[in-house]
Amino acid sequence: MTDLVVRKLLVDLSTPFARRWNGGDAFRSAFFNALSMSFPVGEQYFMDSVRAGLKTLPAEKRAKFAAEVQGFVGQEATHRRVHALFNGHLDTLGYANTIEKRSLARIKKQVGMDPRIHVAATAATEHFTALFADWLLRHPEALEGAEERLQTMWLWHSAEESEHRSTAFDIYQAMGGGYAWRLRVFRFVSFVFMFDLLRQTVRNLWHDGALFSVSTWRSAGKLLLTKDGMIRGNVAMWRDYLREDFHPEQHDASRSQAWLAENTRHFVPVGAAAAA
Repeated sequence: MTDLVVRKLLVDLSTPFARRWNGGDAFRSAFFNALSMSFPVGEQYFMDSVRAGLKTLPAEKRAKFAAEVQGFVGQEATHRRVHALFNGHLDTLGYANTIEKRSLARIKKQVGMDPRIHVAATAATEHFTALFADWLLRHPEALEGAEERLQTMWLWHSAEESEHRSTAFDIYQAMGGGYAWRLRVFRFVSFVFMFDLLRQTVRNLWHDGALFSVSTWRSAGKLLLTKDGMIRGNVAMWRDYLREDFHPEQHDASRSQAWLAENTRHFVPVGAAAAA
């Protein structure tokens, strides 16, 4: 079990930002924009899935996980609100959020499925976000040149994703979710997550007029495909999820803990009960 603190982020997200806000780099801006575009609907799905999963547990197990789930919901609700503000600026810049529409359509088709499937999908996606989050905390240069307030937003979100990386996984196991279905759902989520993310990134680049620029794809290779890039550098930890004995706590969270300890000026803890 993990004590999850809900934090109010103390950054200004009312002021507009530049189209290529991430250091003037078209690919880095488009890629992070695509991530943000996926968050509000995704995080609402995570909250709904974990809460529904908790309700299926017997009283003793519900009591064991109730506080952690409340903290998880509070953190995800805060992420949803913050990224909705960020995405509002993207709307004004003319970016079409197709990843959100695809996600909503997919969720609608899945209504009525076994709640364990939804919690398994949440756990799988949380594994992805935890890997990306820890990578970003290791490589803050991926945000080099961005305004401090935007760097803070992304690093704060990353730190909290790493912090609550085990919640959905533990609820899935407590629900009696098995290894075989965990793998099936993880493989499906891996494909859909990456396909939707890259598709939205390409759409963002098209809108920005940078899709066919050599510098765009040079930046993509550097961010994603170098030896310690966001994708190539995370393959080994992505594969860890395939092991039957895997648990998210096996991955180091010290960078998340250190960032939260060193950056208290950027947020106010409000408590899980206040924000859920």
